[in-house]
Amino acid sequence: MLSVAIVRDVTGIMKLSLFTARIKPMAIKSTIYKIDLQIADMDRNYYAQHNLTVARHPSETDERLMVRLIAFALYANEALTFGKGLSDDEEPDLWQKDLTGAIQLWIDVGLPDEREIRKACGRSAQVAVILYGGRVADMWWAQNSKACLKLNNLTVINLPDTQELANIANRGLNISCTIQDGHILVGHENGSFEVTPVNLKEPGGY
Repeated sequence: MLSVAIVRDVTGIMKLSLFTARIKPMAIKSTIYKIDLQIADMDRNYYAQHNLTVARHPSETDERLMVRLIAFALYANEALTFGKGLSDDEEPDLWQKDLTGAIQLWIDVGLPDEREIRKACGRSAQVAVILYGGRVADMWWAQNSKACLKLNNLTVINLPDTQELANIANRGLNISCTIQDGHILVGHENGSFEVTPVNLKEPGGY
């Protein structure tokens, strides 16, 4: 941006001076979501109500936010928390630590770089990657499955259809997840639908 300033030269004569002003771009803040999540996980015998405050990064879509929520439901316990994720390369989307600060569980959603997965497996006792995106997720697995299968503490889960999750996202959300035999029944104010995770890899390889 060009700005004009009146300056005095060495002779004392007033002159106009053009200069380029450096303007710092305004930082876009994260959007805060307040989510009441009721979990009934019959597979793990876990039943709890979680009142969550989730920050959505400016570059994050509603779909990705809701996949993070499903990831929380799948692994929920009192120690599981949301990490900085997209805001910090050194933190996952969700993680669980013990009382000493050691990382017990590291969860990433989306299509992470295979090198980052290997790095996470070296830092955490267990790592879970939750894929989504339909055909793109299938392509990611085809390209990275060989390397992933070598990581004994890695779990890879694909959520093949997440559009309905994106459709119900809002900043004040009441939602329930009933999990039985690997299926998730998602209940919300206007109805319910089923999400069926596909386990592509379990800990210990095949």
